[in-house]
Amino acid sequence: MKETVVSGIRSTGKLHLGNYYGAVKNFIKMQEEYNCYFFIADWHSLTTHPTPENLHGNIKNVLVDYLACGLNPEESTIYVQSDVPEIIELYLYLNMNAYLGELERATSFKDKVRGNPDNVNAGLLTYPVLMAADILIHKATKVPVGKDQEQHLEMARTFGNRFNRLYNQEYFPEPYAFSYTEKLVKVPGLDGKGKMGKSEGDANCVYLSDTPEAIRKKVSRAVTDSGPTAENQEKPEAIQNLFDLMKIVSPADTLNHFDDLYNKMAIRYGDFKKQLAEDMIIATDPVRERINDIANDSAYLQKVARLGAEKARESAQKTIREVRELIGFKSF
Repeated sequence: MKETVVSGIRSTGKLHLGNYYGAVKNFIKMQEEYNCYFFIADWHSLTTHPTPENLHGNIKNVLVDYLACGLNPEESTIYVQSDVPEIIELYLYLNMNAYLGELERATSFKDKVRGNPDNVNAGLLTYPVLMAADILIHKATKVPVGKDQEQHLEMARTFGNRFNRLYNQEYFPEPYAFSYTEKLVKVPGLDGKGKMGKSEGDANCVYLSDTPEAIRKKVSRAVTDSGPTAENQEKPEAIQNLFDLMKIVSPADTLNHFDDLYNKMAIRYGDFKKQLAEDMIIATDPVRERINDIANDSAYLQKVARLGAEKARESAQKTIREVRELIGFKSF
């Protein structure tokens, strides 16, 4: 029996280089060795109140990008979260044994309260419970997550173990963080401050579907400084971020060439950025072509979504039948 992997991405827009090199590239390898469930977390996205048009459009964008990157609906289960209502039922059961104090202490919840005090909704508070339901519904043991989600994963273990103790049954296995590679790839953004992310705005991200012209424009506006002031000096964060991006998308000799120029105080950021943009275009070109083809094939997208929902519900329905029995629900 293959171990089960579950991972989801919120349907808040198109995938960018950070999503691809930080996660999706590994998913493609995982699907050959594990029983994989990759879902589009549209219920999670409701905490930020998207319009109906944006909600559906964003779900489609992620599905298209997943498929264009190489996720195979025959090898793994690719589905939309809201197509599997059993997740919400498990979410309800887990909520009955999730305590207010532990939910309020979650770091991400406290961050959201500080960042947006006018939108402290119950969905944000119970976000870790829904994430736990996403994982436990398939009895997953491996969950690819970043550092910022490790506390949520610990809470998923807590909720699963609490259910097991309450009903005196070792039913849910413990899920743990899983990285397919030894070292996680950190993909920095273009704003000079940290990792690539949609919350920092479109200018910070290079999307897999961006046109070559859009990529050149974004990279040309990336944050730099006035240049090195001493030979072999340590690079400031904004400059190091651009070199880290080049390390991901460019050949080693290109990276070494510009690194040498920087160390000799001879670098011209305009040339550096032009090369970085062209290498990004080359790296994303195959995916971009597939995105354009798949996005226009409505029949294929519908087929993939339906197949994924069927496969995910088969697993979820089995879990819910057994959970109901353990809790004591019986039909008359």
